[in-house]
Amino acid sequence: MFRLVVGVGNPGNEYATTKHNIAWLLFDSHPTLRSANWKNKFKGEFCDVDIKGQKTTFLKPLTYMNLSGESVQPLAAFYKIAPEEILVVHDELDIPFGQVHFKMGGGLAGHNGLKSIALSMGTDNFARMRVGIGRPVHGSVSDWVLSGFPKEQQAFLSQVLEKLHGPLEDCVLSGIAKASLMNKKPLI
Repeated sequence: MFRLVVGVGNPGNEYATTKHNIAWLLFDSHPTLRSANWKNKFKGEFCDVDIKGQKTTFLKPLTYMNLSGESVQPLAAFYKIAPEEILVVHDELDIPFGQVHFKMGGGLAGHNGLKSIALSMGTDNFARMRVGIGRPVHGSVSDWVLSGFPKEQQAFLSQVLEKLHGPLEDCVLSGIAKASLMNKKPLI
């Protein structure tokens, strides 16, 4: 169903375990992706893997979050992947930690990674796997997304990531409708 899965995030050790990099943490925790042959090209790291018989390309743009489209668009153009065949995995402030929602197209919710991809692709008609990180109780949103997970969430992070493997694979193979059954169901 989806030929390209993009995990948006920021390169560099200082961002490796931040909330903004939840997609990369998910990719790094997935056994198939962890053992894949990742290549550097298209301003990112990508690999081609077999998900239960379906060849799928996974991409981590290395352009920083706000310029993700500079990596997504050239890779999609090279492989002739239409926007409707792209699933973008990203952090979502408006969803509580431990939940995941799926949707096709629609608003960008102020997410700069999504904005960059929509601008570069010329459309926002791509799918999203929105992984909840919750909103900060106090302080700025940018400080929140660029900081690590609080202790109470760290205790469950690996469990949440592991439970996201199934919905990610379901979405890749069967599309948004099947994966959407996960919407609003806590993973922990």
